[in-house]
Amino acid sequence: MVSKIDGKMFARMIQQGAQNLSNNADLIDSLNVYPVPDGDTGTNMNLTMSSGKEAVANQGNIHIGEVGAVFSKGLLMGARGNSGVILSQIFRGFCKQIEDLETIDISNLADAIQAGADTAYQAIIQPVEGTILTVAKDMAKAATQLKQSVTHLEEFFKQLLEEANRSLENTPNLLPVLKEVGVVDSGGKGLVTIFEGFFAAIQGKEITPHRQGVPSDEDLSTESHEFHGVINTEDIKYGYCTEVMARFNAKQKSGKFDVEDFKDKMSQFGDSLLVVNDDEIVKVHVHTEKPGDVFNYVQTFGELIKLKVENMREQHREVVKKERQSSEEDIKTVDRAIIVVSMGEGITEIFKSMGATHVIHGGQTMNPSTEDIARVIEQSQCKEAIILPNNKNIIMASEQAAELVNANVEVVPSKSIPQGVAALFHVNHDNDLHEIKEEMVEALTTVSSASITQAVRDTQIDGLQIYKEDFIGLKEDKIVTSSSDLLQTLKSLIRHLLTEESEIITLITGQDSEEAITNEVINYIEQDYPDIEVDIQNGQQPIYPYLMSVE
Repeated sequence: MVSKIDGKMFARMIQQGAQNLSNNADLIDSLNVYPVPDGDTGTNMNLTMSSGKEAVANQGNIHIGEVGAVFSKGLLMGARGNSGVILSQIFRGFCKQIEDLETIDISNLADAIQAGADTAYQAIIQPVEGTILTVAKDMAKAATQLKQSVTHLEEFFKQLLEEANRSLENTPNLLPVLKEVGVVDSGGKGLVTIFEGFFAAIQGKEITPHRQGVPSDEDLSTESHEFHGVINTEDIKYGYCTEVMARFNAKQKSGKFDVEDFKDKMSQFGDSLLVVNDDEIVKVHVHTEKPGDVFNYVQTFGELIKLKVENMREQHREVVKKERQSSEEDIKTVDRAIIVVSMGEGITEIFKSMGATHVIHGGQTMNPSTEDIARVIEQSQCKEAIILPNNKNIIMASEQAAELVNANVEVVPSKSIPQGVAALFHVNHDNDLHEIKEEMVEALTTVSSASITQAVRDTQIDGLQIYKEDFIGLKEDKIVTSSSDLLQTLKSLIRHLLTEESEIITLITGQDSEEAITNEVINYIEQDYPDIEVDIQNGQQPIYPYLMSVE
């Protein structure tokens, strides 16, 4: 049995913990309380842990303290979302505790777990119980007790995980919203999952990537079309990334499907061919010039149940355009940087027109990492910087980035795009940095924000029964209305948003907005709220068909 952990074993534990987290990221995402397509706890923790894993990849160092320092730095720089930042803080304290040690025993390990929990709590201004923090604290308490009675690491981890899971199961009793939705805390689940991977490494077990059931769409999308730096748009021979899924007809279900012959026939349509199948369906991915011919051929094998076509030439043009813009921003040097996080080209242009010097593309589903934010500050070569995260899940990463750079940085805790816009109206460069921040923070209180998106799963919360793909309206970060009808959801959200003091309502239309719906909403406001001024902006943002603000 293992009684001590050296650097090589710790690197192995990190690899196994990261893999176990990756395998369970979707499950952890599904535990998020609100059914909104946000940055997602599982995704953010997975990306953060992956950054730490990559930092220690191929480590041959037997000094655990030195491996820990590399791991901690990797997590710190790769931290995404609040859950990722808290995870990086837990292991920051953990690794700091062991930095001078070549190997650790159970007592050292227990002390490190305690230091990790303490560091995470200290990093949060207002810790909330029933979260990952509680699970970390309870694990630390259990570890401190176990070091008095347990002599082998396998038994230590076995009992530690039993206590960790008891703590996790108790989180709904500490945080009522978890009980209402019927889930445990997602961040706590992520932490337990990592330690389960640690235990597997101690046992000498291998956690391998897994896929279950019918191959998913991701199995087909094996490339990310990162060809923009290598070829010109006109050099793309087959311009349409085409995916199709068919349910076999009775003839094919009888076992007569010849996959090799199918692949041979499919190869005439293009390249980058990938075919996966089971007894019920066949899925195809191919780059072609004639998607219709692909669909017609696959249809001879059964009923088409899913189709997808993407114009890669158009994607290439957009990527080149964005990279050119990013490159121009990267080389822009200023004494005082105004850095905003933005999603959507229209919103980005609004921010630039208002004086933002640098834009980080991100937001929901794509939270920038601590390193992403710090890199922009460093490349600007500024002496001072103001960061507008414009998303509650990016504030902590912004604050962490501010601590890593040499510049004097202030983070304005804007939680939405409308708040970011309101804050930018109050930038007075004649004032010092702290005064500017105070004015911008005060401006955040002058605007009410709202958004429309679609539910990613069924749930019941805040007295609302919500079904998957329903439109949901959020006032600030609270769901206040839901309906299968987009227009009705918009009208209901507007009623929740407007007050007697309201003067201006701004609608920011997204990629999935509908012109007819937008016009009906304008007419509704003009008829029912004639004293309210309506402003329409084309934000082109993803995820949210409509963003709103009221002043």
